[in-house]
Amino acid sequence: MTLRRGGLSGVGGPRSRGNGSRFSVVVLVLFSVLTPLIFFFGRGLHVSDQTSGFPKQNLDWRERLALQSIKSLLSKEVIDVITTSTADLGQLSLDSFRKNNVSASWKVSGIETSVDNDSTSQKAADVKQETPGIKGGKVSDDGHSQSHDSPAKVLRRQLREKRREKRAAFLSQQDDEASVKLENAAIEHSKSVDSAVLGKYSIWRKENENENPDSTVRLMRDQIIMAKVYINIAKMKNKGDLLQELQTRVKESHRALGEATVDADLHHSAPEKLKAMGQVLSKAKGELYDCKSVTGSLRAMLQTADEEVRSLKKQSTFLSQLAAKTIPNAIHCLSMRLTIEYHLLPLEKRKFPRSENLENPNLYHYALFSDNVLAASVVVNSTVMNAKDPSKHVFHLVTDKLNFGAMNMWFLLNPPGKATIHVENVDEFKWLNSSYCPVLRQLESAAMKDYYFKSGQPNNLASGSSNLKYRNPKYLSMLNHLRFYLPQVYPKLDKILFLDDDIVVQKDLTGLWSVNLRGKVNGAVETCGESFHRFDKYLNFSNPKIGKNFDPNACGWAYGMNMFDLKEWKKKDITGIYHKWQNWNEERTLWKLGTLPPGLITFYGLTHPLEKSWHVLGLGYNPSVDKREIENAAVVHYNGNMKPWLEIAMTKYRPYWTKYIKYDHPYLRSCKLSE
Repeated sequence: MTLRRGGLSGVGGPRSRGNGSRFSVVVLVLFSVLTPLIFFFGRGLHVSDQTSGFPKQNLDWRERLALQSIKSLLSKEVIDVITTSTADLGQLSLDSFRKNNVSASWKVSGIETSVDNDSTSQKAADVKQETPGIKGGKVSDDGHSQSHDSPAKVLRRQLREKRREKRAAFLSQQDDEASVKLENAAIEHSKSVDSAVLGKYSIWRKENENENPDSTVRLMRDQIIMAKVYINIAKMKNKGDLLQELQTRVKESHRALGEATVDADLHHSAPEKLKAMGQVLSKAKGELYDCKSVTGSLRAMLQTADEEVRSLKKQSTFLSQLAAKTIPNAIHCLSMRLTIEYHLLPLEKRKFPRSENLENPNLYHYALFSDNVLAASVVVNSTVMNAKDPSKHVFHLVTDKLNFGAMNMWFLLNPPGKATIHVENVDEFKWLNSSYCPVLRQLESAAMKDYYFKSGQPNNLASGSSNLKYRNPKYLSMLNHLRFYLPQVYPKLDKILFLDDDIVVQKDLTGLWSVNLRGKVNGAVETCGESFHRFDKYLNFSNPKIGKNFDPNACGWAYGMNMFDLKEWKKKDITGIYHKWQNWNEERTLWKLGTLPPGLITFYGLTHPLEKSWHVLGLGYNPSVDKREIENAAVVHYNGNMKPWLEIAMTKYRPYWTKYIKYDHPYLRSCKLSE
């Protein structure tokens, strides 16, 4: 016990105060262990830049002991980083952790604090040093100590600045991308806005949220209809004052409504007229409403409206048929100018070259019967331009006396390259007379003249539309019936391709001459894909002669591009068959006028179906012909009323025809012909 007390007193203090005191031992142990650690954190691992490494002469034994322990645990590179960070950030303390809730017990003194948000902002903070780590050091304007700018510090500061710049550039790029996305979204939205609405009112107004932009217009029309109903009832019940008021409101509503189809087009007084009409209708309902009377009046108005619609449809049909019959002034002008030039031409210059090819059966022969110079030129030009060897193609044109000079002059001025062409006048075919041709005899009969020019004449537009289609001048022209006399017109030919003047050739047609017709006379594209293109559409099956000899469901075919075997034609006496049926139809009891019904009868059982890609029809009446079918077709046909040379032609189909016309031609310019 004596020895222990002496040992303890030598370490801790007087013997009288340290006998057996455990408290003194604990304090001594804690002091000896914690003192280096407290010193380590208090100093903050601060080392002066004026010395290299860890100078031992300025450090007491506790610092040396702590640094030796650190050196044994950390590499030199890590110690350099810690030293640079500490020197660059300033003194650190536990108070900073408590106040700022950072992840370590560090408090930055003597620098600016920077915060990166959507935009980088910096604030200078004046903080005092808690411990004298830097003596005599001067602080620059940017908050960094100028007396301790080691290369590592400078490099680190540059890296931070680069990171800030990179972050700022990234945020700026994000802003630009967001702006571009917003602009693109606005553009797409603007495309979906109806152009008819733009300019009338702002697209941002709440009124535009209405899904029915014509709701007010329809309401006003409904009010007018009901007002007319009450007007009829007011007349029956002798309500003079109410009748006059209703009539006045109807006139006002009509003026406010005008030609408007959407609410935006209405007159500014429309809401007032709408309200006033509503008040009058409410008054009329209280005085005049009777279910039976209202129902009868509405039924009468419905019947009247239905009759008006039917009348307008007839007028529309009449006008479309009338437009189809007429020749535009520009084409008439062209024909007249060419006719004058032709008659001024010397006789020796009126002949076409290569006349020896006209009867050569080894060449490709075409028959074209037309009185339209421009249409005939398109048929010839499109055929020649798409032919592999134009020199082997021969065109036989037949026209009437009125257009003979114009047709000759046009092709004398515009020869079809190496192809052969010849123009004839149908009036010079002396064999084609009324004693031989039944249709000519019928056209000259009193009954036919009466049908065309007297009793059949309409008194008004609506009543004349039913048979107007069959009063087309083409049915009175022998050019339309000449197709039944091909062997008589071209006696030395074996095969000939018949073309209408409202077609356009888009591919080489020589392949048609190698098609095996299998003993048939006529090669044509069938049109029975739809029910209305069968025989019962064109022929009167209530007549026994038709009902016993033909199938009403037999498939129809199209004129416009037909390959005729003239040898088989002569063997089967096709012209004689045509004459027989034409004589039987003198009273028009078997079919109406035209050439397709007698053609279906004459070539019944003698027609070989061709591939549909050879001949695509419908460009003169059908707005939904498949574009791929048109582009893949060898021949496209503008059958129908909307011919490509008329103003009523369908715009989307017209370019297939106009591309074969040179509108800069002097004659076309002088007659003001343009696309």
